[in-house]
Amino acid sequence: MYLFKVSKELISRIVPEVCGALITTLKENIKIPSTPEEWNTVASEFDRLWNFPHCMGAIDGKHVVLQAPAHTGSDFFNYKGQFSIVLLAIVDAKCMFRYVDIGCKGRISDGGVFKNTPFYANLQQGNLNLPNPYALPGRNEAIQPVLVADDAFALDVNVLKPYPGQHDKRTKERIFNYRLSRARRIVENAFGILSAVFRVLRKPILLAPEKAQQITLTCCYLHNFLMKKKSSSQLYSPNGFLDTENADTHHIVPGAWRHDAPNENFSPLEHVGRRPSGSAIAVREEFTEYFMTDIGMVPWQEERA
Repeated sequence: MYLFKVSKELISRIVPEVCGALITTLKENIKIPSTPEEWNTVASEFDRLWNFPHCMGAIDGKHVVLQAPAHTGSDFFNYKGQFSIVLLAIVDAKCMFRYVDIGCKGRISDGGVFKNTPFYANLQQGNLNLPNPYALPGRNEAIQPVLVADDAFALDVNVLKPYPGQHDKRTKERIFNYRLSRARRIVENAFGILSAVFRVLRKPILLAPEKAQQITLTCCYLHNFLMKKKSSSQLYSPNGFLDTENADTHHIVPGAWRHDAPNENFSPLEHVGRRPSGSAIAVREEFTEYFMTDIGMVPWQEERA
């Protein structure tokens, strides 16, 4: 066996070249649905697997921590006192990335991260080829497809977030929050397995923001590539690694990644309160009422909520 050393300078050239090649080769592995039929397929999967209709994805973001970039002042300095870039992702019902945006400076408010993406611009301009608004089963109000999110995002006609505050057990607000949390757990698991397997995300990345962006994006492409085939998925994400739901009690069984992947260097977005529009409140209320109907409820929701 021959041992040899590779200089840091050479590694700093090799890694970006390899990442660039992988991104080019695997670029078809992360794709936004391009037709109403494809969006409907995503929504059908969310309804079938997580009992949440009209859902085009679960959205979340993470701060990817860096060493302090040179000559950038406070541009990358985030609310946790770290230097970071933001990874924003939309995930489908099977833990696959459907959209990824990486590189937003850590100092930008978390609501601004989403609003600065091409996805948000296309959503506002009606360029995503979404299905026409239609009513939830058994309801009369036509509504647009939605993303499920947490408190880091603003409530909007296309973005659902939980009701704030504490609510009594079995109230409609608490049941809505349970149903929303159950659906958006998917994106938590996607980020969890990403940081558990690709250990470069476990500690500050000691590279310039552009190279850190390239490495993080490569990890996302590899995630989808490995999740696509059953053989590689079983190695990448073995049984018990992701959260599971007990088929009888519907208790959530935490996945092994929650114990294996420290998140100090893959930290969540800041939760910031914002005043929603009346139309956004009406969409959330429509889902809330739907989950209380015979068609929309699941038998265990009052027990779990």
